[in-house]
Amino acid sequence: MTELIRTRDELFSFSFSGSGPIVLVPTMGALHDGHRALLRSARSVAGPGGSVVVSIFVNPLQFGPGEDLDRYPRTLADDLFMCSAEGVDAVFAPSGAEMYPDGKPSVTVDPGPMGALYEGAFRPGFFGGVLTVVLKLFNLVRPAAAVFGEKDAQQLALVRRLVTDLDLGVEIHAVRTVRDTDGLAISSRNRYLSISERKVALVLPHALRAGCEAAASGAAAAAALAAAREVLAAEPEVTVDYLALVDPVTFAPMEGAPGAEVAAGAVPAVLAVPAVLAVAARIGANRLIDNVRIDLSGGQRCC
Repeated sequence: MTELIRTRDELFSFSFSGSGPIVLVPTMGALHDGHRALLRSARSVAGPGGSVVVSIFVNPLQFGPGEDLDRYPRTLADDLFMCSAEGVDAVFAPSGAEMYPDGKPSVTVDPGPMGALYEGAFRPGFFGGVLTVVLKLFNLVRPAAAVFGEKDAQQLALVRRLVTDLDLGVEIHAVRTVRDTDGLAISSRNRYLSISERKVALVLPHALRAGCEAAASGAAAAAALAAAREVLAAEPEVTVDYLALVDPVTFAPMEGAPGAEVAAGAVPAVLAVPAVLAVAARIGANRLIDNVRIDLSGGQRCC
């Protein structure tokens, strides 16, 4: 049975298995098949003698004015059912007052220059809120490892930077994006989409696929971006916040991509390692993000 933990005291007194590592999966709840993949990865990392802890906390620090903090889906009973089915040992689901007993914290994590790019530019303060709650969860749960999804590629890169720069000693594992049968990346926010909006949203994976195919044929960064942009431009009901081809570690734009000529540390356009082709777009009142990894050296598959 999965133990539901609501407070710090309950967390500190919980009897974790002593024969294996504690592995944390930080979430905001409303769990879906993408999260299920994270839970299974965490169990694999923990092994039969380790413990898997899932945190469920809708973190107010990462929501800006006018965003969906109040209406973000909260489905704790269903989440607990999934966690139990996947062998999770404990779910830590604290209240806001439990996580932030003195209200909004005065000291938070500065995400640095990477945190001001792309998602950070469109959602000021977002990554500071994410990294602050991740650091708090690491300090409270004390995991040996944590599991994150590649769908939030910039967040993943920043969490890895957090661990490295602050010497946290937590091993970060990434799980590939899980998609529905129609190709749309699974997200808790997909439930906001109407039937017609969901059909429109499919332009995002179609655009990323077009960029992948261009890169696989040996096209340079600018041409891969152009192929993806052409698909997006053909859908008038989509407003694109950004389309970018970046290094997965630094999120610096690839050389030859728009913006690279003014970006410090732009990386070469032909790499033996994957680049990230990332997009964020609005469909009606909904904002979705997606990305794929591609190899700009040509002839390689998209992830």
